[in-house]
Amino acid sequence: MKKLIIVMLAICAAALVFYGIKSYRENAMLNQPGFANGNGRLEATEVTIATKLSGRIDAVYVDEGDFVKKGDKLALMQLNVLNAELAQAQAKLSQAQAQLAESQAQVGVKKSELAAAEATLKQKKSSFDGAKKRFDRAKELKKGKAISEQIYENDETNYLTHEAQLAAASAEVMQAKAALNAAIAETLGAQANIQAAKAQVARVQADIDDSLLVSPLDGRIQYRIAEAGEVLNAGGGVLNLVDLKDVYITFFLPEAVAGKVKIGADVRIVLDAIADTPIPAKISFVSSVAQFTPKTVETKIERQKLMFRVKAKIAPELLSAYMEYIKTGLPGVAWVQIDPAAKWPEFLKLKSERKQAAK
Repeated sequence: MKKLIIVMLAICAAALVFYGIKSYRENAMLNQPGFANGNGRLEATEVTIATKLSGRIDAVYVDEGDFVKKGDKLALMQLNVLNAELAQAQAKLSQAQAQLAESQAQVGVKKSELAAAEATLKQKKSSFDGAKKRFDRAKELKKGKAISEQIYENDETNYLTHEAQLAAASAEVMQAKAALNAAIAETLGAQANIQAAKAQVARVQADIDDSLLVSPLDGRIQYRIAEAGEVLNAGGGVLNLVDLKDVYITFFLPEAVAGKVKIGADVRIVLDAIADTPIPAKISFVSSVAQFTPKTVETKIERQKLMFRVKAKIAPELLSAYMEYIKTGLPGVAWVQIDPAAKWPEFLKLKSERKQAAK
């Protein structure tokens, strides 16, 4: 029994020593001069692929976990109603084009009628001038009793007749001009109708194009929010897409350290899943508002509780090379280089740096 107790005490002592050594190493690892660290998780920008218009989903072309490229087809909404609207809009466009052709033909006709009316007016004006001259001579001759009353009356009647014909010809010219202006106005109206019909066709075509949901970026499908056959309202989500070129880790640093962090400072991310492979990143954001503290800070001890949110972004070119291995939500530790002159410790060196040091 005593031997068993001694063995148990020895095991406990060894465990305490092991725990103490492990804690010492961990504390020594965490306390690196010129560096600061904080716990966080990998995150990425998420985009909800939603419908522009209400309607029924005809097909979903991707599954959860699929990698997609910018422009890839993701889903399609039913197009029956939109195709009918497009056919109607195209028919209105054809009708407007036919009206334009007809009105342009009418403009040609009215121009010819105006030209004929102006020629007639010119002829009537010439005839009127001749009749007026004869009548003026007749009036002078009558005063001297050189002509008979009958000749004078004949010249007067001829003058009045040509005067009436000239007035009628002038009225016909005015009428022809009004008809031409009306035909031109109808042409302009037909052109406006064509523009409106084209705009309607373009609008419906845009709705048809938007009914095919395509990927706005390179990424991975995270969730299928809706399935084929479901009816969605305008703006209804169909898929959730993760932008694998915008991956970052969010962590928190105390006020005394956060104040020294520069935008663009180097960061090494050590994920729990691959602790032996640090990932390079850059500080892209430092919050200007403290977290997890009272709004009013009264004492120095309370000021030490101030924690600021910091975000470090991984380079897009690095993400592109290892896109298939990226998984958001992985926990890890972000190490920030506070002092630019401080050298990275061995466990935070990149593989390329270790190879270079080994040469």
